[in-house]
Amino acid sequence: MTDSCVPVRCPVCRRDHTYAPPSYPCACGAPVVPPVARGATVTPVTDRTWADEWVTVRCRTCGRRDQWPHPELECGCGAVLRIPVRAVQAPTATPPVPTTPPATTPPALPRSTPRPRPAFQPVPVRTAQDAVTVAALYLRWLGFGDIRGGVKRAPSGVRVAARGLIALIEPSVQPSSLRDVECVWLSAMAESVTCVCFSLAGYEEAARTRADALSIPLFVIDLTGTPQPVNNAAAELTPPG
Repeated sequence: MTDSCVPVRCPVCRRDHTYAPPSYPCACGAPVVPPVARGATVTPVTDRTWADEWVTVRCRTCGRRDQWPHPELECGCGAVLRIPVRAVQAPTATPPVPTTPPATTPPALPRSTPRPRPAFQPVPVRTAQDAVTVAALYLRWLGFGDIRGGVKRAPSGVRVAARGLIALIEPSVQPSSLRDVECVWLSAMAESVTCVCFSLAGYEEAARTRADALSIPLFVIDLTGTPQPVNNAAAELTPPG
């Protein structure tokens, strides 16, 4: 058993598991792994709220604190177990400013080119919640920060709010309909934000036609957990390479 693996006993059927938390890419490119609490009691997931779905994790390389999906394990008995995570320590106090002026140092060289964006790390889709997680991670990778609020049930699918954006995720086997696209577009217009759609089963032809007319990016999430652009608006939103 590696250091990151922890033993987990299902409180429903008493079955023993060995759990290894997933790794996510920090903005600096380093892998980030939620620090699971060894020996803590796991709890079955009976109701989902946005606050419980995400956990703050600190990158050991750059110190950045960010929100990532709360670790979960699916037991063979059907129970979904939420794995406890150690709390992130508060940042240390800023050292006092020295009273004597520091030695003169040469100015830093200007950055001529931005740091390349690390490749998106997919999360395999096995459940509807996995599809929502992939969409949220992809939006963050695209640069939409402050993914917040609740996971709201739309007329169809799940809506996720980010800074300046509303995303509709359809995690079922039903293609997204014209009504789905129009509803999320109207909501975005009412809040003066943009919108984007994700779907596991694709889109009805009328939905694609309307999305093209309204310049709404459409993505399909494949089972590897990689969103694929469906129309030109989505392709323009996706970084090259």
